[in-house]
Formats: sequence, C-alpha cells, structure tokens
Amino acid sequence: MAESIECAVIGAGVVGLAIARRLAMSGREVVVLEAEKAFGTHASSRNSEVIHAGIYYPTGSLKAKLCVAGRRALYRYCAEHDVHHRRIGKVIVACDESELAGLGKYREQAVINGVEGLRMLAADEMAELEPAVRCVAGLLSPATGIIDSHGLMLAYLGDAESHGAALAIASPVVSGRVESDGIVLEVGGAESMSIHCGMVVNSAGLGAQAVARSIAGIPPRTVPPTHFAIGHYYTLSGAAPFRRLIYPVARQDWLGVHVTIDLGGQVKFGPDFAWIDRVDYRFDESRETAFYHAIRRYYPGLKDGTLQPGYTGIRSKIHGPSQPAPDFAIQGPRDHGVAGLVNLYGIESPGLTSSLAIADHVAALLDG
Repeated sequence: MAESIECAVIGAGVVGLAIARRLAMSGREVVVLEAEKAFGTHASSRNSEVIHAGIYYPTGSLKAKLCVAGRRALYRYCAEHDVHHRRIGKVIVACDESELAGLGKYREQAVINGVEGLRMLAADEMAELEPAVRCVAGLLSPATGIIDSHGLMLAYLGDAESHGAALAIASPVVSGRVESDGIVLEVGGAESMSIHCGMVVNSAGLGAQAVARSIAGIPPRTVPPTHFAIGHYYTLSGAAPFRRLIYPVARQDWLGVHVTIDLGGQVKFGPDFAWIDRVDYRFDESRETAFYHAIRRYYPGLKDGTLQPGYTGIRSKIHGPSQPAPDFAIQGPRDHGVAGLVNLYGIESPGLTSSLAIADHVAALLDG
C-alpha cells in the first residue's frame, strides 16, 4: 500500500520551497521531496544572488511578468522576515558608441515591463557614480538588488514547516505513474516507498525533464529537451572598486561578464556561458584570459593577478545552441492533460527573483 499525501513538491531549490510555502499556507498537506542531502545545492546556491528588476525579458512573457511581480514581493518578504538583502542598484553600460542603441532598447523594454526608477546616465554622470568604470553612457536601475539566497531558502522552508509541510532529503523520485485518482511516486533513498499524491509539482530544476519522463502517463511530447549551460565566476582580490552591479550591453563576440557584489562586499565577475553535456561543476581555469579581456572593456584598471577562480553554476535550458531563448515553461493540467500536476522546466534566471510570483502562478494552475 502506498502512503497518501495531498501534495508533493519535487525539488527543494528556492522555487520549490517557495511553492511548498505557498501551498502549505493555503492549507494543503505538503511534502517536499529532495534528491540531494540538503536543500538548494544546485542552481539555487550557485548563482549571482541578484534581485533582478525585470529589464530584458520579452513583452508579455512569464519571465517579464513574474520577475517584476516577484521582485516587488521579494523586497517586501525580505523586509518582513529579516532576510539579508540590499537594494544596491545596477548600471548597464555602453562601452562604445555602437552600443548606445542597445542601451536605448533596454530602457524601452524595461518601461514596457513596468520597471521603476530607470535613468539614463551620460559619461560624466557615470564617472561620478562609478569612477572605476569606463563607458560612454549608462542606464541606472535602482530597483536591482542582492540577496542572501541561503537565508531566503531557510525563511521559505521555515514558513512551509510552520504550516505543516515536511522536507524529505535524500529522497529522489525514481519513477511514477498517473492513476485515475492521482499520481503515484516511487521514491528512492535509504527507505524507498510509494506515495500516492493528489497533486504533484515537479520543480526539480536540472532534473525536471528526467523526473517527468520517469512518470508513466505524462505525454512525452510535452516534455522539452534537456540542455545544460555552465557559467564560471571569478572573484576579485582587494577592495571593491564598484558600489553597484555593472552589466555591459550584451554582444555576440565576447563574454559579457557582469560585476556582482555579494553582501560581504566581495566582487565577483561572471557568469560566462558555455554549453555542457552533463552536470559537472569543475572549474575551467583556462577561461581566465578571456575574463581579463572582457572585464577590461569597462574596467581598464583591472590588474594582472587579481582574478581568483570562484565557482561555477549550471543553468537548466530547454533550448539548444543557436535556438532562441524561450520563456519559462510552467505546464498545468490544460497543457499536458494530467489532473493535479504542474511541471516547471527551464526555470533559470530570473527564477530566484520570481520565486514568490511563480509560487502564486503554480497555485492558480492547481486551483484552476
């Protein structure tokens, strides 16, 4: 006989925990099934820890809507729950005249998306705000911030558990099947078991497609392909020369490495981007020369020997090389025909920023 629960959330990353919190607070019985020995060990802890404003995403996309709504909700949540964060601001910089049009397009898209407080900066204004940065113009986004992602996940988990949710670590979903009255999940680990679920939310991140394919009854045509991309982060030794995040205008011919600053004041450069065929977090130190070249386009004062290997992160992609980047794929019963099931695919950046809004969206799909 299978154990019976009302709702299983597969994956205890920041998005899975936000969803578990939302469902538990609505009165549902929730168990979070996490394959690893701790929560948030993959993308949720290997990212830039940035609260994104919502500037770049296409009009009407889930990324645009959920990022802006999620960012507003996240700032409120952090203030109310003492999650360490700072509204530090970001400047997108045009390094030469050819990039000014791109900067203007960012501003236009951001306004359409509902991003507040944007301001164009001339070169002399930039020199006053960020003396170490060389550029011909900038776009200031005061709504961008930084956050303690581990602290956020702890807060989400605490809320969920205080409303009756339970976290089961080292509990991978190995298979399952759709039945007439729910979904049965076969859970591995030290004590394998069968769980009959009235509702299932597949928020397994890098493993979401594999989980979906392992559950008999989910139409295979609804499961997108699996692709991974790795990004490297280098840290800067010495004092921070920047007060804000610095993002260069995107180009096709270089890395586009960003400046981020963590809550301890450590400057990080990254991520770069490379396709990878499996989840492998090894650091490729041969990328150092390319990092120096990319960073010096806007920070010419970068001295040799000051970059140190940091860490890598892997993004879950549902498109491959030379294909356009798609929107978040959040599939409810109307998309795949399975009652009580929501699958989340390709939840990369701005997933952390959007987490509270994604949770509301998932709850609405289950209610509808």
